[in-house]
Amino acid sequence: MRRHVLRAAGALMLVATLPAAAADAFVSGVYLRSQELCDQAKKDGIESVLEEGNVLLTERGFESYEYNCEFLTVTPATRAPGWVVTALCQEPGYAFPDVLSVIKMNDTQLDFASVRTTTEEDPGNSGSYFLCEGVEMP
Repeated sequence: MRRHVLRAAGALMLVATLPAAAADAFVSGVYLRSQELCDQAKKDGIESVLEEGNVLLTERGFESYEYNCEFLTVTPATRAPGWVVTALCQEPGYAFPDVLSVIKMNDTQLDFASVRTTTEEDPGNSGSYFLCEGVEMP
């Protein structure tokens, strides 16, 4: 009996330490900050959107040409359609952590709020992201 309890405890510890992608694929597909950007990505390709300095969201995290945030852990909420995410972000010559709350607004919109200080000019990772149906990563 004790052996079964130890195995179960070990399995639970393993599950608790799974990386974000394995723990909960709460992001499926490609998301951008507006439906207009999604339309541009469909028409001209995702590269055209990234070349303008925009950030996209995938199951791996936030990505652009000179910026990314890798989702390290994803913890689902128990009483809301949301998650808490820890991420390691980097841009050329600089890396920093971020903690984000995520709420699923509907089937095509996720809202992120970061603990980092943001401004209107630099919203950081905070904001709404919209599912871009038919858009895939290159």
